[in-house]
Amino acid sequence: MSMEVVLALSPFPRFCLPNTNLKTTLSSSNSQVLLWRSPLMNVQLNHYHSRKRRGCINGGGASRRSLWPQFSNSYDRCNLKLGKCISRLREFMNSSEKMRKHVSSTLFTRLVVSVLMVSFAVSNSPSWALSEENLLFLEAWRTIDRAYVDKTFNGQSWFRYRENALRNEPMNTREETYTAIRKMLATLDDPFTRFLEPEKFKSLRSGTKSAVTGVGLSIGYPTGSDGSPAGLVVISAAPGGPANKAGIVSGDIILAINDTGTESMGIYEAADRLQGPEGSSVELTIRSGQEIKHLALTREKVSLNPVKSRLCVIPGSGKDSPRIGYIKLTTFNQNASGAIREAINTLRSNNVNAFVLDLRDNSGGLFPEGIEIAKIWLDKGVIVYICDSRGVRDIYDTDGSSAIAASEPLAVLVSFLIPNPGIIHNIC
Repeated sequence: MSMEVVLALSPFPRFCLPNTNLKTTLSSSNSQVLLWRSPLMNVQLNHYHSRKRRGCINGGGASRRSLWPQFSNSYDRCNLKLGKCISRLREFMNSSEKMRKHVSSTLFTRLVVSVLMVSFAVSNSPSWALSEENLLFLEAWRTIDRAYVDKTFNGQSWFRYRENALRNEPMNTREETYTAIRKMLATLDDPFTRFLEPEKFKSLRSGTKSAVTGVGLSIGYPTGSDGSPAGLVVISAAPGGPANKAGIVSGDIILAINDTGTESMGIYEAADRLQGPEGSSVELTIRSGQEIKHLALTREKVSLNPVKSRLCVIPGSGKDSPRIGYIKLTTFNQNASGAIREAINTLRSNNVNAFVLDLRDNSGGLFPEGIEIAKIWLDKGVIVYICDSRGVRDIYDTDGSSAIAASEPLAVLVSFLIPNPGIIHNIC
C-alpha cells in the first residue's frame, strides 16, 4: 500500500498524503506513523524534489527503494533536533509558569504592602474625609466665592483661607460650624455681608408676612447721633396692635423683655421673645423720654399694613396752595405694593399735585415688592441690575403698563445714616 503519514499532535489530528506522486509500494509492516512537525514536511518534500532533479526517481525500482533509507536518516536527524527543541520549549514553559506565579506573587505582595503603606500614611495624617459640617462650611464659602464682587476678598487669598479653616477651625457641632462661618465673613470687613442661622432667617421672614402674632412693634438697634448704640428702639407701633394700645410710640426704648435686659440681646432674640402664641402675655420695661414704664401686653394676631398716608397742604399760598400726598413705607412686606397703590388712589381723589415717599428707617423686606413699587412711578426702562462677580446676572425693567403715578413729581426721603443690614426687625 502507499505510505501513509499521520499528522498527529497537531491542534486537529488528521490523515493526509504529503506527496501524492510518491508511488513507492511498501508492505504493511513498513507503514510509518510520523509525529506532525512542520519541518518534517519541508525536509521530506525538499529531499524528494532534490532526488527527482537528479534522476533518482525515474521509475526504476532500485532507485525508488533507495529513497526510503535517505528519508529515514533525514527524519531521524530532524526528529532528534526537534526533540531537543521540544524539551527546551517545555523547560521554557515550565520556567515561564514559575516566573508567572513569581511575578503574580510579587505584584500581589507589592500591592498589599502599598495598601498597608497608604493606610498607615492616612492613619498618621489629617483626615480629609469631609463631614456634614465641613460641607455646610464649604457651601457658605462657595456662595461668597461665586457672588462677591471684590475678588481680592479684602486683600486675602480666599482659597488659602478655605484650606486653613478646614484644617484648623473646629467643626464638630453645628454651632462650631456657624462660628467658623461668621469668623470667615468677618475677614471681609463688610457690614452688608451677614450670615443668618435658620432660626434668625425664619424670624426675618416673619416680618415680611401679611400678619404676625405678637405685640405689633417694629424694633431696631440704631446708633445715636454721636455714634454710640441707642439701645433696642421702637421704630413704629402697628395701629390697633397691643403695643399701640398700651401707648408705646416711636422712639421709646425697650430696656427689658420678661425681666431680661436687652443690652446684650441680639435683634433676632428680641423679636423671638416678643412673638409668641396668640393670647399669651409678655412683660416689657420701656423708657419713654425720662419715664420708665412696666407694661404687660397680650399677644395678638396683628395685620401688618406697612403704609401710612396723609394729605399735606403747604400753608400761605391761598386757595392754590400745593397739595402733597405723603406716604410712609415702613417695610417691603407682602402687602407693600398693594397698600401703596391704595394710598395713591386715595390721595389722588384729594387732587394732590405731588408725592413724597418716606423710606426713612425702612426695615427692608421682599425684593419683588420693591420692584413692583418702582413700577408704580416709572414709565418705562430698566429698574435695577443684579450683578455678581461674573457681571450682570439679572435685569429688571418695566414697559410702563403698571405705572399709575408717573406724571406727578416725586420726592423720596431716606435715612442719612443707613443702619447696618439686619439691625432692624420689622414687626414682632
